[in-house]
Amino acid sequence: MAPHAKPADLARALLDGFERHFARMAAAGRSAQGLFERRGFDALRQLQVDRIDWYDARVSECVAALRASFGAELLSEVHWGQVKLEYIGLLLDHRQPDLAEVFFNSVTTRVLERRYFQNRFMFVRPTVSTAFLDLEEPSYRCYYPASHGLRSTLAQVVSDFRLSVPFADLPRDVGLVVRALRKALPRPLVIEPNFQLQVLDALLFRGEEAYVVGLALNGLTQVPFVVPIVFDEAGRLVLDGVILEAGVIGSLFSSTRHYFIADIDVPATWVAFLQRLLPNKPAWELYALLGFGKASKALFYRDFLHHLRHSKDLFDLAPGTAGLVMLVFALPSFPYVFKVIRDKAKPPKDVDPKTVKERYHFVKRSVRAGRMADTLEYADVPFPKARLSKALLDELRAEVPSLLGEDSDTVILKHLYIERRLKPLDLYLKTVSGEALEAVVDDFGRCLQELAASNVFAGDLLYKNFGVTRLGRVVFYDYDEIEPVTSMSFRQVPTPSFDEDETRGEAWFSVGPRDVFPEEWRPFLYTTPQVQAALEKTHPGLFTARHWNEVKDGLLAGSPPKVAPYPKRVCFVRGAGRRSA
Repeated sequence: MAPHAKPADLARALLDGFERHFARMAAAGRSAQGLFERRGFDALRQLQVDRIDWYDARVSECVAALRASFGAELLSEVHWGQVKLEYIGLLLDHRQPDLAEVFFNSVTTRVLERRYFQNRFMFVRPTVSTAFLDLEEPSYRCYYPASHGLRSTLAQVVSDFRLSVPFADLPRDVGLVVRALRKALPRPLVIEPNFQLQVLDALLFRGEEAYVVGLALNGLTQVPFVVPIVFDEAGRLVLDGVILEAGVIGSLFSSTRHYFIADIDVPATWVAFLQRLLPNKPAWELYALLGFGKASKALFYRDFLHHLRHSKDLFDLAPGTAGLVMLVFALPSFPYVFKVIRDKAKPPKDVDPKTVKERYHFVKRSVRAGRMADTLEYADVPFPKARLSKALLDELRAEVPSLLGEDSDTVILKHLYIERRLKPLDLYLKTVSGEALEAVVDDFGRCLQELAASNVFAGDLLYKNFGVTRLGRVVFYDYDEIEPVTSMSFRQVPTPSFDEDETRGEAWFSVGPRDVFPEEWRPFLYTTPQVQAALEKTHPGLFTARHWNEVKDGLLAGSPPKVAPYPKRVCFVRGAGRRSA
């Protein structure tokens, strides 16, 4: 380090880099409501996508600035313990200490050579608590219906968001919300002294909806609620319903959906509030949904390390049909799977690792419609060799030697994806029958339809590439053949010119690289007579080129089917033209 450069100077420069990043994120969040009010949904969506790359850009910018300011001696390990201590001091009264610690790690791992990575130089565990941040303005507002009446209170909740667009009939909508809330509270309803509504102080925006998120408290009873706000056909605002079911709220905040954007000043307090609504949702997942992806990855990895220290089972190849492109393994006691791109795909697949990474990149930026699992992408992840089964270690050595590093007690994977573990659909179909089978087959069809409405064509439709959540929802998770619907050519198989054409082992007509023949899916998807009957009953259109071309034409014309991220049963009187989740 240059003689004039003190640890305090380096710590301050690091924090300045983080604050430039967060200032841009905060500005994006503040602009969301204006975009929504102007119905700038495309611009809002683009802003949500653009944010994904901002973090890495700011880290690179900070690393370049540090190297320019402090010179090559910055790579020395001598002062980094002191730099970290100085940095901690700067975070004691900071409003985003959790995110700033992650930024410190991101920069130092870029600046230091790997041999210098040491826990005492990094924030392996959080140092500054976010539990009791001293905030001038809390992250949520409290309202007291006992003093002003529930109807007037709810009207005030909506008014406090200061939306510039008029409502079609706010008194009517508020009355419907009141009726739904009263039904949700235990009967007979006794108003306790603490009866109140706690509501996040900014709206959450995603797609074409804005969301009021809150809790109704009465005694020991807590009722989470979410109220979507949408535009009607006349361009006025309406409260589209009230979501009270825990499962539906959980689905709304699922990692299978794209990210929210909101005016968030202190993310930790938002996450703490949302965990009261969603006690089974890990904090890392909520950070991701709010747009703070790097913090999400850091928290997940801390949870992973904690689990490793408190478990003894072995990583092994994941159950189910082995992937031809991805090698998938799991730790039975940990509800996630680890996916590594094979150095060479197995026939008949013919896709290279670069293309696979591009498709995962595409998914990260897609709407996902509640039908595609989000992934956490990591580099240089160490695993204790003693925790890997022999079968897994042999498979890694054989299939991904380019990504594998080993020493006597550690295996390092240079690149991998991590996803929540689901029950593979092909295995699930073998365990259900009757109404349960028809329901999951119907949801499989809905999955394809909703992905298509979001301009996503799954490509490989085999059941092994889909999973089933604990709530019975079908989710797609194999992305090596994914493409935009608008880039595909959906065709009907031509009528053969000669009788012998039908018996040939190959097509008698020309087939382009993006040609798709939906009628040819039947042999692959009609795995049993029961599955065939269920598909024919619920989604016969899936097997016609006409259906897919209608969807494609709608996308190209800018009028795709709209998929509401919540079921119609929670809506009041609207939802016209919106496919229910």
